[in-house]
Amino acid sequence: MSSEMTRLFSMFGVGVCLVLIVGFYCVLTTRNLIRVLIGMEVLTKAVTLLIIASGYAAGQIALAQAMAITLIIIEVVVIVVAICIILCVYRHNKSIDTALLKQIKG
Repeated sequence: MSSEMTRLFSMFGVGVCLVLIVGFYCVLTTRNLIRVLIGMEVLTKAVTLLIIASGYAAGQIALAQAMAITLIIIEVVVIVVAICIILCVYRHNKSIDTALLKQIKG
Protein backbone atom coordinates (compact mmCIF):
# COMPACT_ATOMS: atom_id res chain seq x y z
CA MET A 1 0.00 0.00 0.00
CA SER A 2 1.12 3.51 -0.67
CA SER A 3 1.70 6.04 2.07
CA GLU A 4 -1.47 7.91 1.05
CA MET A 5 -3.51 4.73 1.33
CA THR A 6 -1.94 3.87 4.69
CA ARG A 7 -2.71 7.32 6.06
CA LEU A 8 -6.30 7.14 4.83
CA PHE A 9 -6.78 3.68 6.31
CA SER A 10 -5.34 4.74 9.68
CA MET A 11 -7.63 7.78 9.82
CA PHE A 12 -10.59 5.56 9.00
CA GLY A 13 -9.47 3.12 11.69
CA VAL A 14 -9.41 5.89 14.27
CA GLY A 15 -12.96 6.85 13.30
CA VAL A 16 -14.13 3.25 13.63
CA CYS A 17 -12.47 2.98 17.06
CA LEU A 18 -14.26 6.12 18.22
CA VAL A 19 -17.61 4.73 17.07
CA LEU A 20 -16.84 1.48 18.93
CA ILE A 21 -16.05 3.42 22.09
CA VAL A 22 -19.31 5.36 21.83
CA GLY A 23 -21.24 2.10 21.36
CA PHE A 24 -19.58 0.39 24.33
CA TYR A 25 -20.15 3.48 26.49
CA CYS A 26 -23.82 3.51 25.57
CA VAL A 27 -24.25 -0.18 26.36
CA LEU A 28 -22.32 -0.17 29.63
CA THR A 29 -23.53 3.01 31.30
CA THR A 30 -27.29 3.01 30.84
CA ARG A 31 -30.09 1.17 32.55
CA ASN A 32 -32.66 1.82 29.81
CA LEU A 33 -33.15 -1.17 27.50
CA ILE A 34 -33.89 1.02 24.46
CA ARG A 35 -30.60 2.87 24.93
CA VAL A 36 -28.79 -0.45 25.25
CA LEU A 37 -30.37 -1.50 21.96
CA ILE A 38 -29.23 1.75 20.32
CA GLY A 39 -25.71 1.13 21.66
CA MET A 40 -25.75 -2.35 20.15
CA GLU A 41 -26.82 -0.83 16.84
CA VAL A 42 -23.90 1.62 16.95
CA LEU A 43 -21.51 -1.25 17.70
CA THR A 44 -22.71 -3.27 14.73
CA LYS A 45 -22.39 -0.24 12.45
CA ALA A 46 -18.78 0.15 13.57
CA VAL A 47 -18.12 -3.51 12.81
CA THR A 48 -19.70 -3.08 9.38
CA LEU A 49 -17.44 -0.12 8.67
CA LEU A 50 -14.44 -2.13 9.83
CA ILE A 51 -15.32 -5.01 7.50
CA ILE A 52 -15.63 -2.63 4.54
CA ALA A 53 -12.33 -0.92 5.38
CA SER A 54 -10.54 -4.25 5.75
CA GLY A 55 -11.88 -5.46 2.44
CA TYR A 56 -10.78 -2.26 0.75
CA ALA A 57 -7.29 -2.53 2.25
CA ALA A 58 -6.96 -6.20 1.28
CA GLY A 59 -8.32 -5.66 -2.22
CA GLN A 60 -11.32 -7.92 -1.58
CA ILE A 61 -14.06 -5.31 -1.90
CA ALA A 62 -16.69 -7.73 -3.25
CA LEU A 63 -16.18 -10.15 -0.36
CA ALA A 64 -16.33 -7.31 2.16
CA GLN A 65 -19.56 -6.01 0.66
CA ALA A 66 -21.12 -9.48 0.77
CA MET A 67 -20.10 -9.87 4.41
CA ALA A 68 -21.45 -6.40 5.26
CA ILE A 69 -24.82 -7.16 3.66
CA THR A 70 -25.01 -10.44 5.56
CA LEU A 71 -24.19 -8.63 8.79
CA ILE A 72 -26.88 -6.02 8.14
CA ILE A 73 -29.52 -8.72 7.52
CA ILE A 74 -28.56 -10.58 10.71
CA GLU A 75 -28.54 -7.28 12.60
CA VAL A 76 -32.11 -6.49 11.54
CA VAL A 77 -33.34 -9.87 12.73
CA VAL A 78 -31.58 -9.50 16.08
CA ILE A 79 -32.95 -5.98 16.57
CA VAL A 80 -36.53 -7.09 15.84
CA VAL A 81 -36.27 -9.96 18.32
CA ALA A 82 -34.73 -7.64 20.93
CA ILE A 83 -37.53 -5.10 20.47
CA CYS A 84 -40.10 -7.87 20.97
CA ILE A 85 -38.36 -8.93 24.18
CA ILE A 86 -38.26 -5.31 25.39
CA LEU A 87 -41.99 -4.93 24.68
CA CYS A 88 -42.72 -8.09 26.69
CA VAL A 89 -40.60 -6.81 29.57
CA TYR A 90 -42.46 -3.49 29.47
CA ARG A 91 -45.86 -5.22 29.49
CA HIS A 92 -44.82 -7.32 32.46
CA ASN A 93 -43.04 -4.65 34.56
CA LYS A 94 -44.43 -1.35 33.17
CA SER A 95 -40.79 -0.25 32.99
CA ILE A 96 -37.74 -0.88 30.81
CA ASP A 97 -35.21 -0.30 33.57
CA THR A 98 -32.64 -3.09 33.80
CA ALA A 99 -32.55 -2.89 37.59
CA LEU A 100 -36.11 -4.19 37.72
CA LEU A 101 -35.21 -7.27 35.69
CA LYS A 102 -33.56 -8.80 38.75
CA GLN A 103 -36.98 -9.01 40.41
CA ILE A 104 -38.46 -11.22 37.68
CA LYS A 105 -38.95 -14.79 38.78
CA GLY A 106 -40.31 -17.55 36.66
